[in-house]
This record gives sequence, structure tokens and C-alpha cells, in this order.
Amino acid sequence: MKIDKNIIKELTEYLNEFNLSEIEYTDKDTKIKVSKSTSSNSNQVLGVANSSSTPDQEKIKIISGTEVKSPIIGTVYHAAEPGAKKFVEVGKRIKKGETVMIVEAMKTMNHIPSTADGIIKEICVEDGQPVEFGQTIIILE
Repeated sequence: MKIDKNIIKELTEYLNEFNLSEIEYTDKDTKIKVSKSTSSNSNQVLGVANSSSTPDQEKIKIISGTEVKSPIIGTVYHAAEPGAKKFVEVGKRIKKGETVMIVEAMKTMNHIPSTADGIIKEICVEDGQPVEFGQTIIILE
């Protein structure tokens, strides 16, 4: 797979010009996400097929597979209650409609279903982590 470095450079320039923390570009089967971290301890690269960093801690992510995204803003939980069995594990086969996580929003527990059949390739969020609308929570193969 060949990636046009000019696209990455342009996205990085937009990131700085508009003072953004993250920008994403999608074209056919390629998705490039460039994000900037303010602290070197908080850098986290998830769903990475290929990454590189620059001295100011920018990360470039290329994701392949089917993404399941959060439909709401809230706090994500991997299990129905603390200490319970997790809904999904890497390598587990799941079916469309099966609960993959719970997102708590305004004291309501919302079960998030898988949008496709597949095998869990990667879990992109930690238990108890806040998530945004449209943020990738798992990647399926």
C-alpha cells in the first residue's frame, strides 16, 4: 500500500493552522487520521496499521477493517457490571446486533450493538474511558 505523503503533510498543516487536535481523511479503502497530543505521556495509538511520529508528537493512523463507532457521547464500559465477563475480546467472533459495549450517558446504560458480523481485530477504547459521537470503539476483520 502506497500512501501519498503530501496528504499527510497537508493534514498536518491543517491541524496546526486551525488549532485542531485531530483530523481525518477517508478515500475508498484508506483512512488517515492525524492527531496531536499535548503531553508526551498521553500519546496513544490505537487501530494502527502504520504509524510515524514527528518531534511534536503527532501520530498518523491508518485503519483497515470494519469500524464500529459510538452512536452517542458518554462513558464506555466493556462489561455489564464491574468484575463481570466482558462483552467482547480480541479474536472473538461476533454477529451483527450483538452487544459489544455499553455507553453510559446521563445515568442511562446504552447497549451498543455490532454493525456487522466479524472477528474482533482491535478494541479501541479502555473500560471507563469517555467517548465521543462517531468515535471508533472496535475494529472487526
